[in-house]
Amino acid sequence: MSSSRMRRRAAAVAALAGTAVVLAAVPAFAHVTVQPDAAAKGSYATVSFKVPCEEDDASTVKLEVALPTDHPIASVSIQPVPGWTAKVATTKLAKPLTTDDGTVDTAVSTITWTGGKIAPGQFQQFPVSLGPLPDDASSLAFKALQTYSNGDVVRWIEVPQSGQPEPQNPAPVLRLTAASGDSADAAATPSATGSPAAAPADDSGTKASAAGSDGTDGTARALGIAGIVVGAAGVAFGVLAGRRRGPDDRPAGTSSSSS
Repeated sequence: MSSSRMRRRAAAVAALAGTAVVLAAVPAFAHVTVQPDAAAKGSYATVSFKVPCEEDDASTVKLEVALPTDHPIASVSIQPVPGWTAKVATTKLAKPLTTDDGTVDTAVSTITWTGGKIAPGQFQQFPVSLGPLPDDASSLAFKALQTYSNGDVVRWIEVPQSGQPEPQNPAPVLRLTAASGDSADAAATPSATGSPAAAPADDSGTKASAAGSDGTDGTARALGIAGIVVGAAGVAFGVLAGRRRGPDDRPAGTSSSSS
């Protein structure tokens, strides 16, 4: 085989390999996801389910999101999305939840959005407020079903496992981070007067700053006085020099006037 043919073949193989990599990477950008993907334990958070339309000849017309039943959430509210209607289903809890507002024995199990359309090449976000988030879990998985206008249903229900490759149809996962510490809360706690507590002043730093300022001002004054003295001395020297100049000191060709 000639060297030119070998080079052409190698280029063709490389092009095919590159195409395969691109095609394999496309689904990674088309998942249904929850954003932001992290929130503090015990907090109330507003998250959005971001839904892209993957198909070229069909639109997304329905989204169903299941909330976790092993860690039910007491309060769920939905932000209206223009063109879409949200329907909420609840379930009876085997173990009621205790909240600041009392005991909750039912929780939202699914939210279904219909009536709108996500065209090919577009995406839509569906905001939801959740809380309080559980403090005994590291993450929450929200299994989702995406329905297209041609009848196709994509089931985003595979929960990613640590140390394992990402599944083909991963469920949206919200990571739960450590709650804010008491130290951070104390720093923002108002004082008895109602104003935020001020940090204690550093006397040494204040004195050092004042000393540095006084030293700078003193130096500037001393330099100014010295300049005045030097200038005055120069003027006095010029006057005295003029008085001491006698007839012999006059420029050549200048005669004295007779009286």
